[in-house]
Amino acid sequence: MDTIDKKITALLAEDARRSLADIGEAVGLSPSAVNERIRRLTASGAIKRFTVDADHAALGLAVTAFVLVGLDYDAGEEAFKAFVSAHPSVAECHHVTGGWSYLLKVRLADLAGVEAFLGDLKARRFLARSETMIALSTAVERGFTPAED
Repeated sequence: MDTIDKKITALLAEDARRSLADIGEAVGLSPSAVNERIRRLTASGAIKRFTVDADHAALGLAVTAFVLVGLDYDAGEEAFKAFVSAHPSVAECHHVTGGWSYLLKVRLADLAGVEAFLGDLKARRFLARSETMIALSTAVERGFTPAED
């Protein structure tokens, strides 16, 4: 990945709907050359998907919760990962160091949704223990942030 690829990725991170001509103008390439680079970046996995930066509260998902999970390994780690991968409320799942197994970021409509989500984890016997934190507000939230050269 060269400097131009990094610049293209940064421009797409700002606005994934930006035109090829606009990107080309910014990086000094033709639209077809930009398209070929984007195709290559996507094929290599450097760009995984094009997405929307949505207002979660406006979509009815006003509550953001962080759930530290101490996994009950008898339930199966692969089953846990499959469950959280498929669950629509799970925005992120990170395998972490320390006394916890995973950190989940979930977005739900209300506190009853948080309780139901935790109840589902318990019913499936994934939890040895957990700790949940509710975000009161979000000071900073970023998607991709390009590294400085």
